[in-house]
Amino acid sequence: MKLADRMNRILVEGAFEVLQKARALEAQGRSVIHLEIGEPDFETPRHIIEAGKKALDEGWTHYGPTPGYLDFRQIIADYISRTRGIRAGAENVCVVPGGKPILFFPMLALLEPGDEVIFPNPGFPIYESMVRFLGATGVYVPLVEDRGFSFDLNILRERLTEKTKLLIINSPQNPTGGVIPKEDIVEIADLVRDRDLIVLSDEIYSRIYYGDAPASIANQPGMAEKTIILDGFSKTYAMTGWRLGYGVMPAWLAEAVSKLMVNSNSCTASFTQRAGMAALTGPQDAVERMVGEFRRRRDAFIAGLNALPGFRCPTPEGAFYAFPNITGTGRSSRELADALLQEAGVACLSGTAFGAYGEGYLRFSIANSYENLMEALARIHRYMESSPN
Repeated sequence: MKLADRMNRILVEGAFEVLQKARALEAQGRSVIHLEIGEPDFETPRHIIEAGKKALDEGWTHYGPTPGYLDFRQIIADYISRTRGIRAGAENVCVVPGGKPILFFPMLALLEPGDEVIFPNPGFPIYESMVRFLGATGVYVPLVEDRGFSFDLNILRERLTEKTKLLIINSPQNPTGGVIPKEDIVEIADLVRDRDLIVLSDEIYSRIYYGDAPASIANQPGMAEKTIILDGFSKTYAMTGWRLGYGVMPAWLAEAVSKLMVNSNSCTASFTQRAGMAALTGPQDAVERMVGEFRRRRDAFIAGLNALPGFRCPTPEGAFYAFPNITGTGRSSRELADALLQEAGVACLSGTAFGAYGEGYLRFSIANSYENLMEALARIHRYMESSPN
């Protein structure tokens, strides 16, 4: 037996590959500072943990409805209606184990081989992986530094065709931390409103921003009925291990996603959904404290990166990543990322882990302690000073 040909088209996520290498070094007794994985280093807020424990004690340990419990879906719908300024009901919500199913399932439901999908590059690698796996055609829109890593609207306009069936936008963005300005969101909506396509708006970092709140394209006239909002609990509430995400989308598409859910996962764990209810309806002060600490780390880490020889780093407006330009070092992204891990004990990602247009950049997660971030800067500085290149 051999694997099906489609498995040659599926990609992996670089962060987990580097994490594995870093842990192998640690097993040899090496000290490694982990700035490769996009996971908040905070504990899940206590009231959410208590809600999960209470749910277990009360017997929320059995199968639930495939799209999620009705009361939970209504809470999500109310939250999205309030925060995005749209009308959403429980029928628009699909609860899934993590955020990635809201990339995979809608693509499975919508795309035929040869259909075109436009997505950002550099961008979250699973976008391209799923497009390739399904035999669709990926069309890049480069995110460039001098536009604040927002879409170049002229390139987007040129690359929209009759074959375009899906447009993926991500704001705040992984890996750059860029936020699409509201005026660009308005123009993107104008470009696609009358086209036969769906917009997948990845808003998983919607609560982690440092200036004005990010705009959702679903809020634009006529766009709610042709937009999939991807959001979840992993980043905002430090719940990565709880595996709890959701999509808000037109009801006809939600039915299709539910059908794919029942064929794959049956349902999302019942007790985690009760914890998710507590997250959305309970106190939000832990989120505010976390974002405040990310801001403190961001400001100090960006300043430190800009003091390194050959580094230039814009200040990200959202998420918890730094995406420095390292072309001044004369090293390729992968070469420098590998050297920093092996020689300096700092795990980060090559910009090319997020697409070809990531060449010349590295990605650092600031989801580590302030002290570890400062130590990472010191290690990088010592390495850069001593490196023959």
